[in-house]
Amino acid sequence: MIRVGLVGFGLAGRVFHAPMITAVDGLELAAVVERSARHAQAAYPGIVTYPSIEAMLSDKTLELVVVATPDNWHAAQAQEALKAGRHVVVDKPVAATSAEIADLIAISSAADRFLIPFHNRRWDSDFRTLQKLLLEQKLGRIVSLESTFDRWRPHPKLAAWREDGSITGGTLLDLGTHLVDQGLVLFGLPEAVGAEVSTERDGSLTIDSFTVRLYYPRQVINLSANCLAAQPRPRYRVRGTQGNFVKWGLDPQEARLREVQKVIEPGWGLEPASVWGTVAVEPEEQAPGPKDPTTSMVTYPLKPVPGDYRLFYTGVRDSILGKTRPPVLAMDAWRVARVLEMAIESSASRSAIICDWTREPGNLG
Repeated sequence: MIRVGLVGFGLAGRVFHAPMITAVDGLELAAVVERSARHAQAAYPGIVTYPSIEAMLSDKTLELVVVATPDNWHAAQAQEALKAGRHVVVDKPVAATSAEIADLIAISSAADRFLIPFHNRRWDSDFRTLQKLLLEQKLGRIVSLESTFDRWRPHPKLAAWREDGSITGGTLLDLGTHLVDQGLVLFGLPEAVGAEVSTERDGSLTIDSFTVRLYYPRQVINLSANCLAAQPRPRYRVRGTQGNFVKWGLDPQEARLREVQKVIEPGWGLEPASVWGTVAVEPEEQAPGPKDPTTSMVTYPLKPVPGDYRLFYTGVRDSILGKTRPPVLAMDAWRVARVLEMAIESSASRSAIICDWTREPGNLG
């Protein structure tokens, strides 16, 4: 049994991490850092609460530390836990800059401990479905992918730490980390990055809108999010040489976790048929669905792969036990951070930035 200490019991700790840790065999949520309130003990009787990460690290039985505090604290707390000899999971973003992440990679290597970014949206239903579809090559060669995360939040919450101007990067660092990570998982490292990054809402103190383009030899990937989308765009729109895929709506796990804060349904992560994505391909004998006489295409709803954030922590457990690699590599977080930095540079210069991947942490010095 791997004993886990969770640093922070706000939205991330309470909604995402604690429910997943307690749902995975072989992991035990043993301790939580909670500065004032005692919500964690009420939700998980039997755990120990501490007022600080320093106090929690005095418990030598804790093998894994999960950092789920506000973004600006991630790097320092991850460093402290690594130097104390613990494996560390860090909620995204791991740090505000790629340089900070490179430092953490060096520290984790020296300590012989894992630094694992919580890029949980690799286990969204829609993303897992898209991965499967692309691996099956049913759409042919992909020429364009649009991935969006639209919200309608026209009034900034200036009292909240995400929007009070104290957190670097705003929506770009928040949602952009997920979208860029998914793009790199699907297509690898781009040749160039282009972007428009802006603050659109009246009174906003941070970035709240972005479009990031990843350029590949024969594909362009468009990743975007904003807070002024009263009519959201499709979550995914994919065009290929043999067909298209369109998916509306978001993975249901976050909404359900906000309601119940635990995994209770046997069909966890399943989407109702009413929101399944749609495939349109050139007709083949085996293609299901009716033929559209106006386009000569066959369209059909695509049964999704269930989403399951538990698989992230299953991978964490197995990597600590020496059975597999971590589910997300620390280098993945560094690459995402570099793309986001290039996006800011591109937006400022109004030009695409050529990527230099020879300067990765493992290639330095």
